Amino acid sequence: MGGLRNAVRQELVARQLDEQISARFPVGRRLRVLDVGPGQGTQALRLARAGHEVTGLESDPRMVAALREALTAEPEGIRERVRVVEGDGRDAGAHFHPGAFDVVLCHGVLMYVTEPDPMLAGLARVLAPGGLLSLLVRNADALAMRPGLAGDWGTALAAFDSPAYVNRLGLTVRADRRETLTATLAGIGAPLHAWYGVRVFTDQAAEGREPPAGEALERLLAAEDRAGRSDPYRAVAALLHLCGVRG
Repeated sequence: MGGLRNAVRQELVARQLDEQISARFPVGRRLRVLDVGPGQGTQALRLARAGHEVTGLESDPRMVAALREALTAEPEGIRERVRVVEGDGRDAGAHFHPGAFDVVLCHGVLMYVTEPDPMLAGLARVLAPGGLLSLLVRNADALAMRPGLAGDWGTALAAFDSPAYVNRLGLTVRADRRETLTATLAGIGAPLHAWYGVRVFTDQAAEGREPPAGEALERLLAAEDRAGRSDPYRAVAALLHLCGVRG
């Protein structure tokens, strides 16, 4: 599952996404899924293994190559259920027809988009009525937590006044506020249906730290899962997982 921080992120998002899919669609239905910015394809491949038809829309040639390489290790039946399209999520409407998908994932992408509202409106348009829009974003309301807990007081103080921050790759990106995204989702016809926190306790883990094994990992995930669903903990999670439903 990779390092601890990524393992927690992927596992919690998978559980939350499965919960929302199960609540909205009949068991056994093969869904049409669009994954915008799938990266190495963790969620895309997991959904394809579950029987769904998945399209990955990726603009980074390195990530396109990584996803295609990951596909080579999958059985033919799963490879046939995954389509990779090279393109930008901001141009989803140019690539796909309105209502083309039952589920749209946009995880870890909005932080790189200066003006997210037009992109989100385009993603909502390619959702079928009743479709699920899943967003994973950096939480601007908790942006001071990581530097504050690390004793970096200057960065922590600056985080109260600006959604911009420098990520672990050294890039200046931006975070999103739940209140703002809630208003945006209502405005594009995919109002917020549920939201979760992701990485309440483990966001401070060192880069490359491996997750524990066995029962220790299960207890860790159980605590993160519980916190990500409970107030006030989820409000200070490093990441927010918001699920909107197309009207």
